[in-house]
Amino acid sequence: MKLDELVQVSAAVAASPGRLDKISRLAELLSKVPPADVPIAIGFLTGWPRQGKLGVGWATVASARDRAVAPTSSLELREVDSAFEQLLTVKGKNSGRERGRLLGELFVRATADEQQFLAALLIGEVRQGALEGVLLDAVAKAADLPADRVRRAVMMAGDLGAVASVVLGDDRETALSAYRLELFRPVQPMLADSAPTVSDAMTPGVPTVVEWKLDGARIQVHRRDDQVAVYTRNLNDVTAAVPEVVEAVTALPARELMLDGEVIALAPDGRPRSFQTTMRRFGRRLDVAQLRVELPLTPFFFDVLVHDGDSLADNPLSERLDRLDSIIPASSRVPRIVTSDPEEAARFQADALARGHEGVMVKVLSAPYAAGRRGSAWVKVKEARTLDLVVLAVEWGSGRRKGWLSNIHLGARDPATGGFVMLGKTFKGMTDEMLKWQTTELLAREVSRDGHIVHVRPELVVEIAFNDAQHSSQYPGGVALRFARVKGYRPDKSAAEADTIDTVRAFLPD
Repeated sequence: MKLDELVQVSAAVAASPGRLDKISRLAELLSKVPPADVPIAIGFLTGWPRQGKLGVGWATVASARDRAVAPTSSLELREVDSAFEQLLTVKGKNSGRERGRLLGELFVRATADEQQFLAALLIGEVRQGALEGVLLDAVAKAADLPADRVRRAVMMAGDLGAVASVVLGDDRETALSAYRLELFRPVQPMLADSAPTVSDAMTPGVPTVVEWKLDGARIQVHRRDDQVAVYTRNLNDVTAAVPEVVEAVTALPARELMLDGEVIALAPDGRPRSFQTTMRRFGRRLDVAQLRVELPLTPFFFDVLVHDGDSLADNPLSERLDRLDSIIPASSRVPRIVTSDPEEAARFQADALARGHEGVMVKVLSAPYAAGRRGSAWVKVKEARTLDLVVLAVEWGSGRRKGWLSNIHLGARDPATGGFVMLGKTFKGMTDEMLKWQTTELLAREVSRDGHIVHVRPELVVEIAFNDAQHSSQYPGGVALRFARVKGYRPDKSAAEADTIDTVRAFLPD
């Protein structure tokens, strides 16, 4: 299939406000894609190539776009996919130059629209509204299959592209029946919606599970006899990096297990270390034995999907928790209560926060395990922090946000110099009305441009909500904000009233 055909549909989907229209357009496209190209198309439409991160920055992409524009479309999807494969093989000295050469050869064959799409794809800026849930429904429509059956197959396979390429083939029914819970084939984790308070997350008068929300690394652990495998939320195998988890699960009184949980680094007093500290255990080229001594990990489990031949994903949470309690000692379970009283839930949340945890999860007792789906059956309630920061620069948006200034660069005030220190950037939390307003206001404050970046006078103050701060070598202040999102602009405040870099650093873990 030609890249141009996908690009044009992507643009149409971005311009369409209706979910059903998006699904119809995508289904029509997918029905034409050869089965071998389906995983490529799915990756491009979701903004995540099947190769994952390609190690290409904006400067390299911008340089490639300086080449000539092809007058007509000729690129095939598999040719672009092959070029991405080549990018992954480039290593060592002069690798940046070689990546630039490869991209230049690709871009010179692309039309203007294709170049714009490829640039957004390479730097993770494809945002045309074709999220995986919409694409899943489009796959089901294209295959003329019930969406819930396709969703379940994706849940079991952990890969929408792989399922789509099979169900869009000839023997669709047989293909679907092959997907079931299988040990050592990880499934996508069940996800949660958010609510501002536990009261908002609960249904009045209905008993609900309320459990600690740990700020650790999500893990899925599979066991058959003495064989154990540990996977991340992205379904990567990290077994070798976490021997503590392997030992803990091997010691459990069971022959077969599939467990959902978190692993976290705890301080000697039992309080959680930062997420960033925990993630040190998952880096590359690790001395696992030494790190285990310096930074031991503790696993905590909150769900069980397979136990000694029983597949439990379709069972209600109440039954899965009973089974979990019969297998996992209390010291390795995430603490929880069952209550219908919002005040009791709030006290439980306050205790979790006092112990240094993120907040709580609120879960429906009757719900099955909906792997890969985000919904109201699980709701997270976290304590959000806020800072008043200054906009230092902003980037032009792409896809649905094309023509608007979108990704804002955030700065904290530096009392020592009178200037501002950059902390990172975010495009999250912005409404269409806000995008239009900030485009007008920031262009009025423009001082210079650098490619797609517009530098502005540091005058506008914006209130930013975030989960926590972490040490970072990427930004001048040595600190970055996790899950930063815009709450709103503060026209009532001047830049001189913005929070200082010292205030931000006070949020850093010890």
